[in-house]
Amino acid sequence: MTPAYSGSVVATSETKESSSALEQWWNGKYASGNWFGVRDTLEDHGVTFDGKWRGTFYGITGGGVDATGRHNVARGAFDEEIVLGMKLDFAKLFNSEALEGLTAYGSVRYRDGYNPNNYVGASSLFQPSRYQSGTEWRLMPFYLTYTTPELFGVKDFLTISGGWQNPYEFFLDSPDSKLFTNNSIGTAKGLGANISWGSSYAAWGGFLKVKPTDWYYAMAGLYEAIPEATVYSNHGLDFAGYAQDPNQNGLFAVAETGLTPKIGASKLPGKYVVGSYYYGLENTSYFGQTYDAKYGFYWQADQMLFREPAKEESAPLAKGPGDGKAVADGKSFKEYKTVETEKAKLSDQGLYMINLVTYAPKYDNVTPFFFYSGLIYKGLIPTRDQDQLGVAFSYGNYSYYKIEAENEAGTSVHQTYEAAVEIDYRVQLTKFAYVQPFWQYIIRPNGTGLVENANILGLHMGVNF
Repeated sequence: MTPAYSGSVVATSETKESSSALEQWWNGKYASGNWFGVRDTLEDHGVTFDGKWRGTFYGITGGGVDATGRHNVARGAFDEEIVLGMKLDFAKLFNSEALEGLTAYGSVRYRDGYNPNNYVGASSLFQPSRYQSGTEWRLMPFYLTYTTPELFGVKDFLTISGGWQNPYEFFLDSPDSKLFTNNSIGTAKGLGANISWGSSYAAWGGFLKVKPTDWYYAMAGLYEAIPEATVYSNHGLDFAGYAQDPNQNGLFAVAETGLTPKIGASKLPGKYVVGSYYYGLENTSYFGQTYDAKYGFYWQADQMLFREPAKEESAPLAKGPGDGKAVADGKSFKEYKTVETEKAKLSDQGLYMINLVTYAPKYDNVTPFFFYSGLIYKGLIPTRDQDQLGVAFSYGNYSYYKIEAENEAGTSVHQTYEAAVEIDYRVQLTKFAYVQPFWQYIIRPNGTGLVENANILGLHMGVNF
């Protein structure tokens, strides 16, 4: 019999009943569950499935295009998307260490719903929804990636990836910005006003990334530039590029370098990036000159500003009594290891900051200057550790050369600037589901001043299955 030491926990046989199937599902990662164990088995063998549904209701409560004279029209809109994907880990799939680091990924998507921008009247960059490009069903990127497990003594030193790919998924990456529903912040990020930059683009190509340390990386990608690549009618199947005239295809190059420090005793993660792109499709400037490509630059600064203290957890209880008295075998308590505490993993709760600035020449770009800035607090309300509160502001300045060209053509109404404010609160219901009330206020929709500022109250929802 195990003696009951004073101040210690008595070791007894487990009588705890296993959690119910409902509890296991509710606390799991996926709404579709574990498929009676099949999902875990497949993942152990290198096959991972993922799926997600996102739906958003937009209530336009004031302003927008209805303010210009249209009346008795619906003031609400709803859109949604479903994405299904599969990842293969070849080392697990073929039980081969030689294939470690080699993976493949592919997905398909379906989008539908009414475009809320029909009521708002903003430009495509500042439209309230980021789920309107590439509507209906669409083949998404599929590609191979190889990351060196270790090279020159550095883990993940080199990554090579290629196939039918979208540079948007790898460059100018800011996961925290995807909390927001406005297209200018969550997807297009200023670049989308001037080139095909967003979630619906795909072309043949790939990238190379070098990461010599934990805090620095450099990467460059080369892709095919395809006219009208994001139109819904091609469904992502434009493997030959622009079907009407493949000779109009060009080259799309993207490059960036960044610092990813962990600052201070709290190891606050940050990401500081400078990048550029060359979008090689022939275009005409606002004064009639022909150029072989468009180019631009971007600067990104994301930083965790404050981390809530990590909770301490008790280490497993050591043998021996808690009061220092002698035990039955005659040994004193001093011969036993004392109970200690150990620090838990760093908390992800705290305050985050996101910032972006983009620049492109004004002679052939609609929006030569754009920026956004935002703050996100994760776990602001006690006991709601995974909820997120976010506020962001975005602003885009239209090309003055475009205005001059319009003046010469006799046009007196011009796009000057456009902006958006957004506040969101994401309620994380489970690991796989959330609801997110939000408010958007779009300032000077479409930049002309002819459309009243739009006030939008909405609800965004998501489920991972």
